[in-house]
Amino acid sequence: MKAIVIDAFGGVDQLQLKEIDNPVLKDDRMIVEVYATSVNPADVKRRKGLFGGKLPMIVGNDIAGIVSEVGKDVTDFKSGDRVMANGAKAYAEFVSVNPERAVKLDDSVSFLEAAALPLVGQTAYEAIVTRGEVKEGDRVLIHAGSGGVGSTAVQIAKYLGAWVASTASGKNQELLQSLGVDRPINYEKEAFDEVLDEIDLVFDTLGGSIQARSVNVLHPKGKLLSIAEKPDRQLSGEKEIDASFFSMRPTKEALEILHKWLTQGVISPVISEVAPFSEEGIREAHELSETGHAKGKIMIKMKSE
Repeated sequence: MKAIVIDAFGGVDQLQLKEIDNPVLKDDRMIVEVYATSVNPADVKRRKGLFGGKLPMIVGNDIAGIVSEVGKDVTDFKSGDRVMANGAKAYAEFVSVNPERAVKLDDSVSFLEAAALPLVGQTAYEAIVTRGEVKEGDRVLIHAGSGGVGSTAVQIAKYLGAWVASTASGKNQELLQSLGVDRPINYEKEAFDEVLDEIDLVFDTLGGSIQARSVNVLHPKGKLLSIAEKPDRQLSGEKEIDASFFSMRPTKEALEILHKWLTQGVISPVISEVAPFSEEGIREAHELSETGHAKGKIMIKMKSE
């Protein structure tokens, strides 16, 4: 099979298209023929070696495709099933997938839509639902609402009945409005901590000074959740703020709920770019992701449906 392989950590030139062996089927796994995957910031970090790992390496986490084989212990899936999944080594034509991190895909959902959701969707779900416990009437600030995680978090928070503010550049203000953001903030023209107050939850996707300033807009017992960096304990000052960092933990339950919301139109992935499964295509997709200004998701189309 063809796969994008990294033999050494470094720049995009390390992403090389190679012919390698298909994954070996294990009893408790299934083999999925990948129709679409995506490029996430985590993939860029892995390519650079920031997470370490054994080389050679295939990166990629989001998987959408068709089951080609199932192990003898797998009972919930069969060959021919359309699925979306959290996985690993996704930049390949075939991938070994844990059934506990996969769900069957409704025929109404395209593979591109499905592959846009697992990583960012579950990250947003964990922030807004599991940890943030957002409920109707809550005031929520989501930083970088035009990004993959942010745009999904905005849609989930709005569905739960929250009042949502979100930051983005001037060119992405229209996107924030289309997602239903109640208070879009153009960070190029105004400071969020000068126009907001009494926020119940801040979802920080950026870290640094943005995180430090976010404390100013929270009410005294507000909550700050970050996927960017661990908050400084001294940031809260006299406030009783619950500030914490988390890394997403994939669960089948969350993936099933996200799939249901996808079929119901509650959430709709924002897809800005679709690159081909080629050395050049994936290198360009990584370069775009590295700018930090990509709108929504950058997708890789492996093959046509």
